[in-house]
Amino acid sequence: MGDKANPHPGAAGRATAADHPASVRNVVLVGHSGSGKTTLVEALALTAGAVNRAGRVEDGGTVSDYDEIEHRQQRSVQLSLVPVEWDGIKINLLDTPGYADFVGELRAGLRAADAALFVVSASDGVDGSTRMVWDECAAVGMPRAIVVTHLEAARADFEEMTRICAEAFGGDDPDAVLPLYLPLHGPQGPDGHAPVTGLTGLLSQRLFDYSTGERKESEPGEDRLPQLADARNRLIEGIISESEDETLMDRYLGGERIDVKTLVEDLERAVARGVFFPVLAAAPAAEGARQGLGTVELLDLITGGFPTPFEHPTPGVTTVDGRPRELKPCDTDGPLVAEVVKTSSDPYVGRLSLVRVFSGTLRPDQTVHVSGHGLADRGHEDHDVDERIGALSTPFGKQQRPVTHAVAGDLVCVAKLGRAETGDTLSAKDDPLLMEPWEMPDPLLPLAIQAHSKPDEDKLSQGLARLVAEDPTMRLEQNQDTHQVVLWCLGEAHADVALERLRNRYGVQVDVVPHKVSLRETFAGKAGGRGRHVKQSGGHGQFAICEIEVEPLPGGSGIEFVDKVVGGAVPRQFIPSVEKGVRAQAAKGVAAGYPLIDVRVTLLDGKAHSVDSSDAAFQTAGALALREATADAKIHLLEPVAEVSVLVGDDYVGAVMSDLSGRRGRVLGTEQTSGGRTVVRAEVPEIEIGRYAVDLRSLSHGTARFSRRYARHEPMPPQIAERIRQEARDSA
Repeated sequence: MGDKANPHPGAAGRATAADHPASVRNVVLVGHSGSGKTTLVEALALTAGAVNRAGRVEDGGTVSDYDEIEHRQQRSVQLSLVPVEWDGIKINLLDTPGYADFVGELRAGLRAADAALFVVSASDGVDGSTRMVWDECAAVGMPRAIVVTHLEAARADFEEMTRICAEAFGGDDPDAVLPLYLPLHGPQGPDGHAPVTGLTGLLSQRLFDYSTGERKESEPGEDRLPQLADARNRLIEGIISESEDETLMDRYLGGERIDVKTLVEDLERAVARGVFFPVLAAAPAAEGARQGLGTVELLDLITGGFPTPFEHPTPGVTTVDGRPRELKPCDTDGPLVAEVVKTSSDPYVGRLSLVRVFSGTLRPDQTVHVSGHGLADRGHEDHDVDERIGALSTPFGKQQRPVTHAVAGDLVCVAKLGRAETGDTLSAKDDPLLMEPWEMPDPLLPLAIQAHSKPDEDKLSQGLARLVAEDPTMRLEQNQDTHQVVLWCLGEAHADVALERLRNRYGVQVDVVPHKVSLRETFAGKAGGRGRHVKQSGGHGQFAICEIEVEPLPGGSGIEFVDKVVGGAVPRQFIPSVEKGVRAQAAKGVAAGYPLIDVRVTLLDGKAHSVDSSDAAFQTAGALALREATADAKIHLLEPVAEVSVLVGDDYVGAVMSDLSGRRGRVLGTEQTSGGRTVVRAEVPEIEIGRYAVDLRSLSHGTARFSRRYARHEPMPPQIAERIRQEARDSA
């Protein structure tokens, strides 16, 4: 890595197809919105010689955030792959959005990567959501490093940020989070701020000066070395404590001078094993400069310290019928197993699938089996189809550079996979396999939409299908009760991007309408009703009379129909007709147009005519009887109640519980969990939590999550029920 005693002068080049998994590094960049991930990716691409100036490729485009939506919103909204080459190693840099609404893109990046760079702004610090992602990576042992950005800010302090990172990420072992370099400051400006112009390596004790826009190495002055001593000794002790050589600590404590080469090798092994987490500094190159501060050191860390795909455990693989299948890690000659981590539509190329190959070798024009299972609840039907893939390419901004193959461990774009969706598995057509899905957050913000015009209505279904195929964190619902099309999203920004893509990418104009919850009606007490349907016209008339009694039942009972007719007052053949009419009317509702549930309807008596009675007449009479029963009865409006679980930091528990109570919620209890967090459980009417995904994020500063599941329907408060009835009457 860049702190080696004799670092290489740098290597330029563009990524092509890798020939062996050992020559690939897959790295995901993680950090809050505005931390500088995209700027860092562009700086690394510049240093690696992949762009002609910061962020620009040969056609003038940027290497990341090239989507028109990203330009308009001035932030990343999707996962971007930027491949570069350094020291003969292909580095796949996966730039992820930092905004919480696009956490699905982050999870795709984590799935595709073997290591993570946590990007932390020196001016903003470490936010709660970044800590949560760190904990997720720790749970699976993913190797990590930390990059401090925005050192040009007036109050930026690298040493203080290193302390904050050790506190936030170190857990029980803060000495596992230590800097490899200390910043070198230039002269103070008029505002008293001394800009960072270079770095001093703690192991090599070499100075790397970036003040001219190109990295220059030199010996530090003698007066500089004492300033490094404490940090250097602490770093060496941190490396040695994680060394696989158990004699190294004793030798060091005994006064033996440990060779820098040995320390660097131990450091690289500790980073690759995910037990040591170095802190580095980086900044973009100045106008006209060739290298950004710290970019060479960072590229050297990635190639030397981050693991190869061989060291990444392969996710579980089964046959399509569920039988486990064992695979060798990253076997280029093994059975083909690849996963679609992102699906997008390019206006020039068409549908593109970003694929991580876990086993075998993927080649253009071969026929593969596409398997997608387990997302039926989100509008994705299970599917198993054979498809012939098109060209393979590696992306670079808006460009797609053709490649001849993709070996196990590499990432590649595949064209013309018409049925493949994000999360699908690609395998050999004669040996179909399925990878276990990665964890994705539940979309909990409903967006009810309708086509703006008849032409839009014709295109809406296809546009929505393509939208959810690209983004499995969206859920498409065709609500049979409210007759609404609902797109469930992760937040307002997620919803905005969905609407813009429908409009601009798929040419569908939609209108957003108020989201309706599935209300129900029921009787509060016993009531009787008489249905009389007697009409005389030319030919046969219509004659049917029935008398019913309605009484409430416990929740979840549905509609129960009981026949207590005696003496044949209603002929046997027409009793099912009465029941059919009652059930049809119950489905339509009796007070405000919502389905009637949890009642027993008893047919007591009636009259028939030998000629004019019919099935249709008794259906009508049954419906009339049920409607008449409401005249002397109190009808409850029932609203759905959800069981909500909120995972929140201890500092926000009181605010969350107070907010839930203000939503007519009943707090059921709390449970302490690890990491200073608490689970709050409550029952809340669904009508009160339509925007809870947005409100909770604001309340907890983005650190809380919640889940919900339907519990039951229960009576609404009278004043709210009356308001809804009035709205129903006004719209009738």
